[in-house]
Amino acid sequence: MPNVTFTSPQMKKDLTVYAVAGDTRTLLALAQANKVPVAFECQNGECGSCQVQVSVLSNKTPIGVALTEKEKTVLRLAGKITAQQIADAETKDLPPPWRLACQCVVRDEDVLVTF
Repeated sequence: MPNVTFTSPQMKKDLTVYAVAGDTRTLLALAQANKVPVAFECQNGECGSCQVQVSVLSNKTPIGVALTEKEKTVLRLAGKITAQQIADAETKDLPPPWRLACQCVVRDEDVLVTF
């Protein structure tokens, strides 16, 4: 089971929650289930209001998670990821540092989610 730690100036302290490996819930769904105040509006990857920075908390190579087309477009237009990071995600399975919480599925690795 991976640990997901949420951190933000909006919170009094960081919150670490356990996520079920292989579950298809998104970071946003996990945040909502644990009353973490991640901002969101549309919940379908179009508005970009749920942008979060995701850092892997291990020395292992991060597990890549396919970016949705909406996520690629929104994050690129917001200046959060580059075309090279998108290419690396697609060809080298390297996840970019910024994701949309409503699109990013939790994998079997400990992560820090900054928002």
